[in-house]
Amino acid sequence: MTQLAKLPIGIQTFSEIREEEYAYVDKTPLVLRLATEGKYYFLSRPRRFGKSLLLSTLQALFEGQRELFNGLDIEDKWGWDTVYPVIKISFGGVARSLEDMKQDVGNILEENQRRLDIPCGDPQDIGGCFKQLIRDAHQKYGQKVVVLVDEYDKLIVDNLDQIEVAKQGREVLRDLYSIIKDSDAFIKFAFLTGVSKFSKVSIFSGLNNLEDISLNPDYATLCGYTEHDLDTTFAAHLEGVDRAKVRQWYNGYNFLGEAVYNPYDILLFLKNGRQFKNYWFSTGTPSFLIKMIHQNSYYVPKLDNLMVSEGLIDSYDIENIQLEPIMFQTGYLTIKEQTQVGAITMYQLCFPNLETRYSFNEHILSYLTGQQAEKTRYQSEIFQTLTAADMDGFEQTLKALFASIPYHNYVNNTIGSYEGYYASVIYAYLASLGLDLTAEDVTSKGRIDLTVRMENAIYILEFKVDGSGDALAQVRERNYQQKYQSAGKEIILIGIDFDSTTRNITRFAWEKV
Repeated sequence: MTQLAKLPIGIQTFSEIREEEYAYVDKTPLVLRLATEGKYYFLSRPRRFGKSLLLSTLQALFEGQRELFNGLDIEDKWGWDTVYPVIKISFGGVARSLEDMKQDVGNILEENQRRLDIPCGDPQDIGGCFKQLIRDAHQKYGQKVVVLVDEYDKLIVDNLDQIEVAKQGREVLRDLYSIIKDSDAFIKFAFLTGVSKFSKVSIFSGLNNLEDISLNPDYATLCGYTEHDLDTTFAAHLEGVDRAKVRQWYNGYNFLGEAVYNPYDILLFLKNGRQFKNYWFSTGTPSFLIKMIHQNSYYVPKLDNLMVSEGLIDSYDIENIQLEPIMFQTGYLTIKEQTQVGAITMYQLCFPNLETRYSFNEHILSYLTGQQAEKTRYQSEIFQTLTAADMDGFEQTLKALFASIPYHNYVNNTIGSYEGYYASVIYAYLASLGLDLTAEDVTSKGRIDLTVRMENAIYILEFKVDGSGDALAQVRERNYQQKYQSAGKEIILIGIDFDSTTRNITRFAWEKV
């Protein structure tokens, strides 16, 4: 029996992966292209997507560690005789004050000084020390310097819940990164990675010559695993596994090229007996996103079929934080389709896969309803009644669900005061079950509030609040079911009317067509 290659779970150092013979997906064809065709790059990817490993690979390449590249595509294509001094800036811990931020940057520069054997005249002067490090390294080693920055935005992202501190972090980083532009004559190559993409004006100051490859189709697979990678590098590990289910759970991240898997998901899936669980999502609770949804009374079903402009997801400023770019850049949403509307590039966003959709809505439910232990019971009853097409049971479950939402959940929040709240609760329950949903489903006659496709039937749901109309009558009048009549399944129309005073369903009507 062939021994399986070890899985590099949590290992971000290229040398360790290669020396210890862990499974490695060869990204060096793209690395070679980066290193030879450009000079300044920026890449945004969600957390745990392989950004740190990519920078470690670049560092080993420019430092001429040829033995680590034996057998890889780049081995006979790179000029190994030339070795470059590398400055690596990697933000690790969490800095929650200006003092801690400056200390972190100082420690990072000091580590580079030790490694390159270059002293700094004034350690308290962060910008001056960085500038001296670049110029002295160039002089000492006789080659231009390579600058690699991992998680360039961490000082800001970690403090988005305290905006004033985040602004201080922005200033610290601006002072640091402006040195790169000022030192152009001494730099061979610079690569910055991060989760979020902030405005170049607000962060990089004069560093406006970065080539942003975050949505460049040529580099869509630079981080992440492709289907081919699973077919080759991980073929033995995946023997006998339902690959369609693996795709449904973990694939779907689209950066305008071939869709990729989050590496962390695949590695944990293989390590944990090939069990389908929410490995990536569970490593970071999106508390800041939940807070934004609360503050903006956001209509949750909208996240399932969101149309945004290129400008909206391209970047943002601390003073004008919006939910959509954060959801996209952090990996909770991805690009489903790109369209051109005149001169405007539009993107349709969606949850990338079952893991993110299920997990995010499971988390949203706790916020929307305040329900904990009883949540599982309602999820089970909803699934059972829909599977059996038991509309009376479905109605009673929904009424009991809304009746059990604690009163203080309404008092402490404004969530119950906007119309989208009731639809958001039902949507989040259905999405947390992993059902096939389409929110704001477009037809030739209008938009269906929610469509649920199951093996036994297709459910078309319309919601109204406080006497704003007859929900079922609207479905009938607009003939929403016509879109699905060729599916060969029973279609059930459901109209649900809510009352914001009683905070429950006042009318539940349905019919089969």
